[in-house]
Amino acid sequence: MYSQTKEPQQRLADNAVKIWWISAVISNVIGFVVLGVLLFLDYYFSWYAWIGWVLIGLTIISVLYAVWDILIRPKLLYAHWRYDVTEQFLQLKFGTLTEVHQLIPMTKIQSVATRQGPLLRKYNLYALSVDTMGSSHSIPILPEQVALDLRDQIAYYAKIKEVDE
Repeated sequence: MYSQTKEPQQRLADNAVKIWWISAVISNVIGFVVLGVLLFLDYYFSWYAWIGWVLIGLTIISVLYAVWDILIRPKLLYAHWRYDVTEQFLQLKFGTLTEVHQLIPMTKIQSVATRQGPLLRKYNLYALSVDTMGSSHSIPILPEQVALDLRDQIAYYAKIKEVDE
């Protein structure tokens, strides 16, 4: 008989929306700078007319994507991201259009690590990654103490030994 697992309840850090927003703004600004340079070069060198139309089309698509990426997507991601840890499983539930619910058995986990890029470091946040033999999973934005405690808890449940180098 199968046992029912509860839906994961733990949420990401409250700053997750802000982190995703800043990241989206940075990447979209870079994209618009590249498009702006290409549009300028098209005007300056009088490239073929179809190149200008393609660049204008890309600009329109980029503006629509930027609205999605900056204003809508971060809030949806935060609203739908959940995780939980039990002695048997690490549960991850995420996705807005396509909901993904992953159950990772503790017996299959080979390594667990925290990472922190410059943006996460500024807000004292961490990302937690878990590796199995065939795949890698991550919880993107956690407060420092939660991430470190979760890393240790998963390592304990998965019986991962610390390696001295």
